[in-house]
Amino acid sequence: MPQDDAESRQRPALFLDRDGVLNEDHGYVHRWEDFHWIPGAMAAVRAFNQAGWLVFVVTNQSGIGRGYYSEAEMHALHARMRQALAGEGARIDAFYYCPQHPDATLAAYRHPDPPDRKPNPGMLLRALAEWPVDRARSVMVGDKPADLEAALRAGVRGLLFRGGDLARFLAAEALPA
Repeated sequence: MPQDDAESRQRPALFLDRDGVLNEDHGYVHRWEDFHWIPGAMAAVRAFNQAGWLVFVVTNQSGIGRGYYSEAEMHALHARMRQALAGEGARIDAFYYCPQHPDATLAAYRHPDPPDRKPNPGMLLRALAEWPVDRARSVMVGDKPADLEAALRAGVRGLLFRGGDLARFLAAEALPA
């Protein structure tokens, strides 16, 4: 008889940093007109969706705390990303973000060591708690050492993406057969 417990329903997750992994990092990207997909990014998300993986974005967004843009502007950008991905048969299951920063100019976002700000693992740990994730088979892709540190501290395999085509990179490194 098949098991029907939470463990049997767990799925691997692909955790993706946003700027530098999904889109070109021009510094504090928050407007759709400044957003440019990394080659292969939408195809990579679609491939992992089709393989049954959960896909999450985990992104430091200190530009909010620094007063460069609002949470509403960031959410609008994420909505446009979802829309573009849907047009390609792909989806992000959830976006996790951290607007807090030790040097935030807006007091509401100032925190000496925000638990969600990578390299801290808070965003990944929240996703692991909120979704049926198989941690042992999950992967975090980032473009900075802080991303890999967050993955390590969350008990997830980390991969450093140095640019190029994300789908090709993941096909070589992590895409399930």
